[in-house]
Amino acid sequence: MSNNLTIIGLSWGDEGKGKFTDYFAQRADVVVRYNGGNNAGHTIKANGIKYKLKIMPSGAPLEKECVIANGCVVDPKILLEEIDTLKKLHKKINLKLSSTAHVIFPFHNILDGLEETSKGRFSAGTTKRGIGPTYSDKAARWGLRIFDLINPEIMRPKLEQLYKIKKQLINIFDPSWDTDINSIFEEYKSYGERLKPYVIDTAYYLNNVIDSGKKVVFEAAQGNLLGIDHGYYPFGTSSNSNALGISAGTGIPPKKIGRIIGIIKAYTSRVGEGNFPTELINETAEQIREQGGEYGTVTGRPRRVGWLDLFNIEYGIMVNGVDRIIITLLDALEGINPLKICTGYELNGKVLKSWPIQPEIVDICTPLYKSFQGWEARTREEWLEIAQKGYDALPETIKIYVQAIKEELQTDIAFLSVGPDRKETIVLDNNIF
Repeated sequence: MSNNLTIIGLSWGDEGKGKFTDYFAQRADVVVRYNGGNNAGHTIKANGIKYKLKIMPSGAPLEKECVIANGCVVDPKILLEEIDTLKKLHKKINLKLSSTAHVIFPFHNILDGLEETSKGRFSAGTTKRGIGPTYSDKAARWGLRIFDLINPEIMRPKLEQLYKIKKQLINIFDPSWDTDINSIFEEYKSYGERLKPYVIDTAYYLNNVIDSGKKVVFEAAQGNLLGIDHGYYPFGTSSNSNALGISAGTGIPPKKIGRIIGIIKAYTSRVGEGNFPTELINETAEQIREQGGEYGTVTGRPRRVGWLDLFNIEYGIMVNGVDRIIITLLDALEGINPLKICTGYELNGKVLKSWPIQPEIVDICTPLYKSFQGWEARTREEWLEIAQKGYDALPETIKIYVQAIKEELQTDIAFLSVGPDRKETIVLDNNIF
């Protein structure tokens, strides 16, 4: 088994990948982001400081070697802002940026918003950060890459051609739009000059790192159900946000990837459009949202919340090849009684054997639930004390809830989380990395 580890969110994202990437980064040499862009924020709380990262890998607060690989799309302005913020916190920047990652330009952000509006009820509910249009350009083979960004004489003719195409598209929606191409070029030329020292062939570099025996953590953006190929299409993102995206997004062959760790919340949350079978729209939802801090890291918008859906998580375990799971935010369910877990869907009077990936089918399914007794509210100090004492200190009702999840998913649990800080973590299996 390889030394490496992958952190995958098994639902709609926001499961706590940032916290656990940071947790495992303590023992890692390199942390790699392999998909997505600055639409996927990861929040890390450590030593009294809260880090809200958008594109920098979650190893940055620990000053670990951080790689933004070729599967990502990069807004250079946002990346440089994050670098500057980390420097102000006296953090050493140890970044490697792929020369073949694609570049987000201002017209991508504009198109993102215009396209979302025009989609009507098929809108994905994107963050309007230009992610989808940039991946579209990548697939159409006229996008610009980081290599172009750091070589202005190469960038200029490609940017002019892309600008003409995008201007025609934008003018369909907004005939008055006419941003100066020269100002875009000069702005991005300056970004390229600042980022050039970080740019390398990351595929070559990472393969050498792994072959030398160093430990690598692969960090996914978003969650499994938002992936472009194996998610809830079209209500998701534009990249493969699961373990299947690692090889294409980094140049690392599958046999070198190592263990796959899936993260789930003790409940479910999501942002964006599309049906959400276990969604709650009541006072319980408000209580979970407030106790769990369910507001987007990037946008600040409130997340939709609902009961834990183990049926779609079983699907995530299958397509990702998950070795162990982590359950987060058990503390966010305090004071709620009873609790429910979805264990399957019923369609036209029949219980389904597998999660129906098509939204049109999910829309007409009925979730099947099991009920559980809840647990009392506790102070942050009490939750920290439980974490420090370990599993045996958990209330019996939480143990029953956790055991039911394990039995339903038939997958061992490696960690439990009862708070955002590194210290608020209960270790059940410390031999996975």
